[in-house]
Amino acid sequence: MAANFYVAPEQLMKDRAEYARKGIARGRALVAVAFDHGVIFAGENPSASLHKTSEIYDRIAFAAVGRYNEFEALRVAGIRLADVKGYQYAREDVTAKPLANAYSQALGASFMGDSKPFEVELLIAQVGANGAAADDPGPSSPDRSLELFHILYDGSIVDERRFVVIGGETEPLREELERRYREDLDRDGAVEIAVGALSTVAGRSLAPEVLEVSGLDDRRERRRFFRLRGEELAQVLEA
Repeated sequence: MAANFYVAPEQLMKDRAEYARKGIARGRALVAVAFDHGVIFAGENPSASLHKTSEIYDRIAFAAVGRYNEFEALRVAGIRLADVKGYQYAREDVTAKPLANAYSQALGASFMGDSKPFEVELLIAQVGANGAAADDPGPSSPDRSLELFHILYDGSIVDERRFVVIGGETEPLREELERRYREDLDRDGAVEIAVGALSTVAGRSLAPEVLEVSGLDDRRERRRFFRLRGEELAQVLEA
C-alpha cells in the first residue's frame, strides 16, 4: 500500500505564501494617501467598469488588488455584512474594524485550509472613526478621523498611517511616497502625490483615462465615498 505523500507544514505554508504573492504581484499596484479630511486611492486601471475600489458603507471604503473575481466576492460579502449590521442596530454602529477582522478571518481560513489561498490584498478605510465632525474647528491631521486596515493574503492585518501600497511593485512606490509625502495635505495634493508616485515608478505619465482615483472625504454629506473621473480628474492633475 502506497504511503501518503508528506510535506512539512513549514514548507507547505511557504509554498502557499509564494503562490499568493506571485498572483498578487501580477496585478497593478494601488496606493492610498491620507489627507486632512480623508484618504485618496489611486491606481492604474484602464477599465471603466471593473473597479478596484468601492464604497462599503456610509463612511467605509474598500480597495483591493489581485484576482478580480476573488476580491469582488469579498467586496459583496462585506457590503452584505455591513448592511445587516446597520439594519439590526444603527448606521453609526457599522465600523471598519469589525469588517476588517471578518476579512482577516476569511483570508486566514482560506490560507490555512483551502486547496489554494486567495490571491488578494485588501485595504479597508473609514473616516470619522473617532467621532470627529467634519466641521470640527480643531487642528487638521490625517490621523484625526481616519482608520486604514491593510489585510494580507494570509489574514495578517496591519493598522496603517499616512500612506499604504498594495500589490505590484510595492518597495519603489513606498520609497517614492516617503519622499513626496508631507503633512496637512488637501485632497488635490494627495491626488497629485499618489499619481506622481505611480507615474514615476511606471516610467511614464499616466493619463486620467487609465487611472482609477477615488476616496473618502468626511466633509461630504452622509455618504463619504467619491470618485474623480474624466474632466474633473484632468483638472486636478493639471492644477
